[in-house]
Amino acid sequence: MSLAQRPLTRELLGFATVGVLAYAADLGLFLWLRGPVGLDPLTAKALSFVAGCSVAYTGNALGTYRHRPVRGPRRYADFFVFLAVNLAGALVQLLCVAVSHYGLGLTSRRADTVSGAGIGMALATVLRFWGTRTWVFRGEGRVGSWTG
Repeated sequence: MSLAQRPLTRELLGFATVGVLAYAADLGLFLWLRGPVGLDPLTAKALSFVAGCSVAYTGNALGTYRHRPVRGPRRYADFFVFLAVNLAGALVQLLCVAVSHYGLGLTSRRADTVSGAGIGMALATVLRFWGTRTWVFRGEGRVGSWTG
């Protein structure tokens, strides 16, 4: 592996690790809010989504992108940009389900899972990585491209 590829590989691994932790927080809170707490599905999902985004932002700020420190009020503004990037990712997943389910007529639970949690999640992850790297944790003097 070349020297130029090492930072990107570390960044991808850090982003993926934080993403798994955020997903676990989102799913765990959603299941708890739906089960023992008894909230309706939309309220439970909205709350778990914000919690998952908070875990992801904190993990990326303190871990993956810790070498790109941000000070002052911009850190708070960046959280809202991060939230917008994650909402865009969620919309990509919903769009994949909508196209598959309503556009292509693939209406089974398996098809919904493949389109939303498989294809949609993969596309949303690419969007989230790019958006997080480009708009939230920008490197000094680096153009917003993942090629460096």
